[in-house]
Amino acid sequence: MDIKIEKKNVDGIEMEYCRFGTGERVLIIIPGLSVQGVKNSAPQIRAVYKPYLEDFTVYVFDRRLNAPPKYTVREMEEDTVTVIKSLGLSDLYIFGASQGGMIALEAAIEHPELVKKVAVASTSSSLAHRDTGVINEWIRLAKNKETKELYLSFGNNIYPPEVFERYREAFIALSETVTDEELKHFIIMAEGLKDFDITDQLRKIDCPVLVTGDFDDAVLDPDMTLEIAENLDEKEGFELYLYHGFGHAVYDTAPDYLKRVMSFFLK
Repeated sequence: MDIKIEKKNVDGIEMEYCRFGTGERVLIIIPGLSVQGVKNSAPQIRAVYKPYLEDFTVYVFDRRLNAPPKYTVREMEEDTVTVIKSLGLSDLYIFGASQGGMIALEAAIEHPELVKKVAVASTSSSLAHRDTGVINEWIRLAKNKETKELYLSFGNNIYPPEVFERYREAFIALSETVTDEELKHFIIMAEGLKDFDITDQLRKIDCPVLVTGDFDDAVLDPDMTLEIAENLDEKEGFELYLYHGFGHAVYDTAPDYLKRVMSFFLK
């Protein structure tokens, strides 16, 4: 299997990423907030994207490992771009989910020379002065080292009830593998969301953007998706699609989701 998992150290930034595929186009995947890194999920991610690996070489980037105690979304974006540049990558197709969508939008604003197209899922352009009760609860549970409760709250809030129940025992099993260091890292990433606000900069984005979400998102209100759309709907190449009933993790649960995103990228 052609999966490479690597750690890059650039200007003091330590970041892990996985790479697979042989296509000429470069697809950057920026996952959402998570307790543990994505490298253990690399085989599953590759399997999902298998139909597109002759068109794309895929890079999945984790967050900076040695993050400072206070770490904003803008800093997450700049560190990710620094590592991307160090790999000599350009003409990027970027897919970002949840917090990863915020990072993707920041990249399109700040580095238009690098970005060809962006697709985001279940995300927001502003969390400042917004109700982020679910995220605050995750932070509380992480600080108290209540890992089982954290994983159950995570699953319960991002997945539809039937999906959550199907994987409940898997969430519990995963929670037993979490380290104190991973909890500390999660808290830093989650707290970095609090003052995020790029709504007034969205119109600077020049590339085509696909914005997706779900009306039943229990983590980030679908009005946040619509707010992004209101600021981009006059842009050439902009597309919006909202699902029903698939939850915050619509990017995992909607059966046609990947085909929709990749069709947008391949147009």
